[in-house]
Amino acid sequence: MQEKFNLVSEFSPAGSQPEAIKQLVDGIKKGYNAQTLLGVTGSGKTYTVSQVINQVNKPVLVIVHNKTLAAQLYNEFKSFFPSNRVEYFVSFYDYYQPESYIPSTDQYIEKDSKINEYIERMRLSTTASLSSRNDVIVIASVSCIYGLGNPKNYLNAGFEITKNQKISRKDLIIKLINSQYERNDLELMSGRFRVKGDTLDLVPGYERNIIRLEFFGDEIERILVLDKDTMKPLDDLKYFFLFPAKNFVTTEEEIAKATVSISKELDERVKELGIIESHRLKQRTKYDLELINNFGFCKGIENYSRHFEGRKEGEKPYCLLDYFKEKFLIIIDESHQTIPQFNGMYNGDRQRKQTLVDYGFRLPSALDNRPLKFNEFEKYLKDNQVIFVSATPSKYEIDNSKQVVEQIIRPTGLVDPEIFVRKTDGQIDDILGEVKETIRKNHRVLVTTLTKKLAEEMAEYFASQNIKARYLHSEIKTLERSEIIRQFRLGKFDVLVGINLLREGIDIPELGLVAIFDADKEGFLRDQRSLIQIIGRAARNSTSKVILYADKDTKSIDGAIKETNRRRKIQIEYNQKHGITPTTIIKSIEEQKIILKDTKHIPFREKEKLVTQLEIEMREAAERLEFELAIELRDQIDNLKKDLEKNKHA
Repeated sequence: MQEKFNLVSEFSPAGSQPEAIKQLVDGIKKGYNAQTLLGVTGSGKTYTVSQVINQVNKPVLVIVHNKTLAAQLYNEFKSFFPSNRVEYFVSFYDYYQPESYIPSTDQYIEKDSKINEYIERMRLSTTASLSSRNDVIVIASVSCIYGLGNPKNYLNAGFEITKNQKISRKDLIIKLINSQYERNDLELMSGRFRVKGDTLDLVPGYERNIIRLEFFGDEIERILVLDKDTMKPLDDLKYFFLFPAKNFVTTEEEIAKATVSISKELDERVKELGIIESHRLKQRTKYDLELINNFGFCKGIENYSRHFEGRKEGEKPYCLLDYFKEKFLIIIDESHQTIPQFNGMYNGDRQRKQTLVDYGFRLPSALDNRPLKFNEFEKYLKDNQVIFVSATPSKYEIDNSKQVVEQIIRPTGLVDPEIFVRKTDGQIDDILGEVKETIRKNHRVLVTTLTKKLAEEMAEYFASQNIKARYLHSEIKTLERSEIIRQFRLGKFDVLVGINLLREGIDIPELGLVAIFDADKEGFLRDQRSLIQIIGRAARNSTSKVILYADKDTKSIDGAIKETNRRRKIQIEYNQKHGITPTTIIKSIEEQKIILKDTKHIPFREKEKLVTQLEIEMREAAERLEFELAIELRDQIDNLKKDLEKNKHA
């Protein structure tokens, strides 16, 4: 078992990195509970953190505030630690509509969701790794503070499988079912098993490949790992530990106790409600109990989690943080954004569920199916050690840190971009000229707006001027956001328009221009911290610049320009002293991972051209016998054609 971290990189610490690494490691060794790494964009904060991880050698939880940044960090840490376990833990919903009730219109909205099986497998891989080894780095979104089931139950439901083990096929099947595995002899996928004669094939919930068990009588004669697509043997094992197919694992005894407890709560609650509400609650809960008793499951079973886990009223739920077996290091990236998210999650969840409870749609115990309260999350920070990472840390991080470590000097010598403030009169013609000039240099353009509508209109306008553009917003699915950015870097299109999603963690060295519309509209998206973050997107290219379109000076604009110029001065002086010529960051671009099925980000004017292009690619894929790729391309073509048809009739 690999127990130590092993950092692999062609780089050596440079610029501000050596001193920052030393200060942070010294702080951890001295027992500092919290530190802040104030690192400018492009200074190599991820590399600095990786060096700290390598030297401290503790399990690590890296928390970020959005899925796009999580995917980017996941890939970066995987490249730095190829021999260690780097895991990805974000919300597994492609679509999620929470259960809710609107009293004013007497409208009940049932929960509706679609789970992404790939992300679900990665979440299960996370808990399996944390339960079996110490050299683990988990990249997680704020979903890590939502309920996840008791880690002790999860670990106890796992079991060893060894070569020459004496166990009947029937007994093994019972153990698999108790570990939440489903028998399906027709379609084998994650969390399922099939049986044919003396052979049992299973796919762990957290793996893609098949584990084949070959029996000779009541003995496991052989354990093979098979490639799921080709069925070719990849490994011959002597030992295998199988973790459950789900995180929520309960025994028959716990189910029996839970049903008694739920019935008792129901009897007490109906006495407190009116006739309509009590009838509604009694009808729903008894139906759920009948399903639980017969099948061990019901829709919305998570609302009874307190009963299944034996928690007291108000007691915090188990979450991902409880799966770490020992003291661990917490890295909160873009902390000025991530901390406020943690602070607001509980209240929003509570308000929605309280209405359901008040009107008899849920028992009061449903309120305990929740994310952690902020003070509960803070206890994990105090029990372990934390590093806040941000180019613009907020008062919370500064006040709670034993030391603030600055990382201003970039190893590449890159200087923060020049900033130009221009009037809004004639801004469309101005930005069009700037975009064309930037494209001529083979660079990309990022345009930020305050509204989704303006983002879409700007993308359509660029398309009308024969400029390839896309827009990015919250309706686009998790994995597809990363693919859109990858295509942007490749030059599949030249202009990306968006709102808040584009401020932090978008690492695009090819970016030559950042344009900020409505820069003088003071508020959350245009305060000093936000402007500095947007400006920082252009700090990875030696010739990039930033244009702020504004009709008046604001305190935020002045502050952002002043701080950017301070950082420019430090970097320029360092470059002159060491004879460094700034060079644009060279960063490899991953091979294509997915076909984009969502077409919301494509301007209407470009969709007809894209259909023709994709039809050519589909035929070429079919000729190469790459039929799965051809099918995915066909599906995207169908989606584009549907969008075009809708637009004609609109």
